[in-house]
Amino acid sequence: MSEKPQWLIREDAGTPVLIALALRQLLGVREPEEMPALRGLEVRAPDAPDASDKVEEQWRAYWDMTVEPRAHRSDVPLELVDGFDTMVALPASGADELRAAIEPHAATALRYAQDAHKRYVATVNSSGDSYRAYASAIAEFEREIGRRAHSFELNVQVLPLSQRGIWWIGALTVAVTDGLRRDVVAFDSAIRPVIGELA
Repeated sequence: MSEKPQWLIREDAGTPVLIALALRQLLGVREPEEMPALRGLEVRAPDAPDASDKVEEQWRAYWDMTVEPRAHRSDVPLELVDGFDTMVALPASGADELRAAIEPHAATALRYAQDAHKRYVATVNSSGDSYRAYASAIAEFEREIGRRAHSFELNVQVLPLSQRGIWWIGALTVAVTDGLRRDVVAFDSAIRPVIGELA
């Protein structure tokens, strides 16, 4: 007898992910280019210099480790960065430029991320179970293709981004704008192609 397919969807507005994006904005990191800026956080002046190539490269590695830590393990031990509580750990070697660049922004990035995370938690608590949104999209997908969805795993980061949309930010992770996530009908049609790719 074959086992029933299992799907696992984790939804969050992860503080570490929010910190990483806040630092991206504060440092002028261009990667990932398709991702919009965060709302409610200062946008750097147009004439401010972009992050150096080294900082950008090290931020990208830190971003990948933050979004999908199991898929992007560090070759060297990680060390916590001062000022970020336990939310930011960088490789003990090979991330010196990034460490120096982010330390001055610790208080701003941490406060922004904690506030955004609290707003997300309050929204989830007031709107009830998020499970239904995904269950309905999966049921619709199964009706369309005429078979059960394969087992899959998906992480959804609900973020206060300045443009409405949904973006792949890892192999099993998408970022969705908080406004889109709250719009039941629009979210249902936006998440269906994502489920289609995995299931």
